[in-house]
Amino acid sequence: MIPGPFTYHRPTSVADAIKLLGELGDEARPLAGGHSLIPMMKLRLATPDHLVDLHGIGELRGMRRDGDTVVIGAMTTQYDLLASDTIAAALPILHETALLIADPQVRYCGTLGGNVANGDPGNDMPALMMTLGAVYRLRGPGGEREVAAADFYQGAYFTALEPGEILTAVAVPAQPAGHGYAYEKLKRKIGDYATAAAAVVLTMRGGTVATCSIGLTNLSETPLLAEEAAGAVIGTSLDDAALKKAAEAARAIMQPAGDGRGPVEYRKHVGGIMVERALRRAAAKAA
Repeated sequence: MIPGPFTYHRPTSVADAIKLLGELGDEARPLAGGHSLIPMMKLRLATPDHLVDLHGIGELRGMRRDGDTVVIGAMTTQYDLLASDTIAAALPILHETALLIADPQVRYCGTLGGNVANGDPGNDMPALMMTLGAVYRLRGPGGEREVAAADFYQGAYFTALEPGEILTAVAVPAQPAGHGYAYEKLKRKIGDYATAAAAVVLTMRGGTVATCSIGLTNLSETPLLAEEAAGAVIGTSLDDAALKKAAEAARAIMQPAGDGRGPVEYRKHVGGIMVERALRRAAAKAA
């Protein structure tokens, strides 16, 4: 199928984009990379009367180090993340995760802002942003505000974005030297959403886990922060018992849908395995 008719707009500033979205109301949708919205339009699951293309807004692109924080513009592509020395040095797990998103053609066009803002539970970056303690910077008719990634997702395709607001940047704490990280993703084929995926960021001290954060992708209608699972390994040497306890704690909060990727119990089972694998690999990097 092809999309229904729509009017195309290409503003050149954030202020113009917000003005357009405010004037056009519910019949308008912002367009970032388009890899979620355009397929939905082709299937007539989304039928906006207006598309507000954000590609002409230069201030939404690029990234910079601001003290202990890395600020990434919403229209920065996955390819840009992979090519960035700043990301490689301060947020290597972001580089690792971007490399697992879809395929090179998608990564050239797909944006960080689009990946995190539309609330698709299958997208990889939302759970990672929660794991990293990221903050989303939003701008709309009422001005600017910030929302923690952990508070942003309310349901499948439902987020904290208010009408007329757009996500302008993602602020991510730079990780300390010597930290461990891993993003483990099980998928049916290249380009597919995860059957189950887990992000882990941790630090080790004296052979035991000092801090840990675990995020889960596509294992519920929203990305998940597995706080009890992370707590289960703190103070341990990540022995088999600790890994098993963490996996079981993570499975306890998973609520995946049974679909072509497998039935519910299978997806929960492999979700726990992804947690164990990510913990092992992150600890090895930290050591």
